[in-house]
Amino acid sequence: MLPGSTTGPDREERRTMDLWTPEREQWNKGFAVLCGVDEAGAGPLAGPVYAAAVILPREMEIPGLNDSKKLTETKREALYGLVTAQAEAWSVAFATAEEIDELDILNARMLAMQRAIGGLPARPDLCLIDGNRDHGSRVSIEAPHVTLVGGDGKSASIAAASILAKVSRDRYAVQELDARYPQYGFARHKGYGTKAHYAALDEYGPCPAHRRTFLKKWEARR
Repeated sequence: MLPGSTTGPDREERRTMDLWTPEREQWNKGFAVLCGVDEAGAGPLAGPVYAAAVILPREMEIPGLNDSKKLTETKREALYGLVTAQAEAWSVAFATAEEIDELDILNARMLAMQRAIGGLPARPDLCLIDGNRDHGSRVSIEAPHVTLVGGDGKSASIAAASILAKVSRDRYAVQELDARYPQYGFARHKGYGTKAHYAALDEYGPCPAHRRTFLKKWEARR
């Protein structure tokens, strides 16, 4: 092994520590209580868009913590349990398919994130928002915040929020949508526009959980 290199758990621990860099920058500016915020489910054809807000203990070690998209489902589920058990505060919220159709997806994402922040039992001094957008045409993030492009892979707090949002939305697709509308196969594709999903739409048409504004191209082809 090369000097200074790491493998296995040591490497995971080092990566977790590196994820605290954005938080340290804000602590040094005087923001004591930081909250990571992220959303999941902007792309599917059906169901709500979810968001989570998480306040972690300072420099808490969470081995394997990373952007939820880079983790297996099993790893996300395990980290979900760790984050919810050890976070100082956390909140999950969503905007419905009806709200997505009424507002558009960007505004609905902002609404879900603002709701998640508002659901925290403690008020953060500053929120770290994943991405480069903090408002749509009708909805804005109202809490004090900064945006961070690629934040779910750079910030421990945002990575934790990305996991809570992703797991919560996937659970909804499997436990609620699939149980209610089994003909669409939501447990397999989670509502995304797969070939099987479009085939089910061709056969059965949309269900009440579908985002009608996401089906315009499909409807035009019929």
